[in-house]
Amino acid sequence: MTLVLRYAARSDRGLVRSNNQDSVYAGPRLLALADGMGGHAAGEVASKVVIAALAPLDDDDPDDDLLAQLREATIAGNGSISELVASDPDLDGMGTTLTAVLFAGTRLGLVHIGDSRAYLRRNGQVSQITHDDTFVQSLIDEGRITEDEAANHPQRSLLLRALTGQHEVDPNLTVREARAGDRYLLCSDGLSGVVSHDTLTEALEITDPQACADRMIELALKGGGPDNVTVIIADVVDVDFGEDAPIVGGAAGNGQDEGAPASDTAASRAAALTAPAPPQRIEPPEEPPDPKAKRRKRIRWLLLFVLVLLLLAGGAITTRYFVMNQYYVGEGQNGEIAIYQGVRGSVLGIDLHKEIQGSCDPAVPDCEKVYVNELEQSARQTVRAGQPQESLQEAREFITRMRLSNRLPECEPPPKNQPRPGGANRPNGRGDQPTETTTPRPEQQEEQRPGVDCRQPRNPGGR
Repeated sequence: MTLVLRYAARSDRGLVRSNNQDSVYAGPRLLALADGMGGHAAGEVASKVVIAALAPLDDDDPDDDLLAQLREATIAGNGSISELVASDPDLDGMGTTLTAVLFAGTRLGLVHIGDSRAYLRRNGQVSQITHDDTFVQSLIDEGRITEDEAANHPQRSLLLRALTGQHEVDPNLTVREARAGDRYLLCSDGLSGVVSHDTLTEALEITDPQACADRMIELALKGGGPDNVTVIIADVVDVDFGEDAPIVGGAAGNGQDEGAPASDTAASRAAALTAPAPPQRIEPPEEPPDPKAKRRKRIRWLLLFVLVLLLLAGGAITTRYFVMNQYYVGEGQNGEIAIYQGVRGSVLGIDLHKEIQGSCDPAVPDCEKVYVNELEQSARQTVRAGQPQESLQEAREFITRMRLSNRLPECEPPPKNQPRPGGANRPNGRGDQPTETTTPRPEQQEEQRPGVDCRQPRNPGGR
């Protein structure tokens, strides 16, 4: 009897995203998940390349130094991203997270960079075994905010570390003991950012790995599905044999939402990252007696990998065109309602958008600017949250609606005979007692609140 893995994997586009930028791989020895990020190129390009670099580890014989194997494969994946960017500078800005487990009997190696997560369920207790490389997590570590505050922090998606090909990579690497009965959950932030820890713990009680993975996806979608969501469930069991056919899904499975099993060779798995194949689970072929078979298999994989790079470069250029045709309405730097080209957020400090127009259409003469603090409270929140629009024209129409329907009326000037605050009266000019003043009526005491029920009038001629 030996320790083996029984696993299931699934990836879903979610309810908001137009494509799936996550990539996932689950095999007898390797569990790997990568969450791609946009920039000027699609994140699926980066996640595919990194998963392709790790896939051969599932075929290799167990090594005493699991961490060296994981580190070398991660560096190779980061180098592949760098080569793509060097060949086409327009691809600069893409990147990916990575969380992967390499299994070897009683031990397993864990590599992690970014905000995807790994959890361990042991003896009924669930614990997170990775540490988020995010700005918000650094604030938690420093005691500046709480976990509850982090859940709604405006910069909760800002990564401090990721695989971008721009810098030498130094991922977190750890070795853990594997025990029969352990269950591992690997997931993208499309799950952990939507579903609470208590709910995840409850779902991990589902015995069947595939049913458990399906439940995780269901919970993320019920939570609104704002991002791609990818899940791997793997149980450590003490049996004669475990699962033997790997599962490739997400962007690495050509955008298929369900994790699709693939044939058990490194070459065929690399090909699966670019060439569609019908989902199927097949028995692995018997190892040929030829001692050079492994070398030939690696050569075939390298040739296919070159083809992958060429195909990905063309796909990345197409995706860049898609991203740059996105628009949203938000608050400009001067407080004016503004139109932005691109998508909200940033990657490693690089904005994914730019302001292209204020609240006035350049083609409309004598247009009066509209500022966010002149809107009704609910409309302010809507604009400050950023409202995606299908086109530049739709963005302009949205601003027109805000101008006509959601702008506060101008504050009326106070009456000239309004009494001084506090009931103080002006002297009667003779240096003796003040003149008698009548108490204002209740309706005269009510004051308009600028920014709440009215807006301050601007200077004459101000725009």
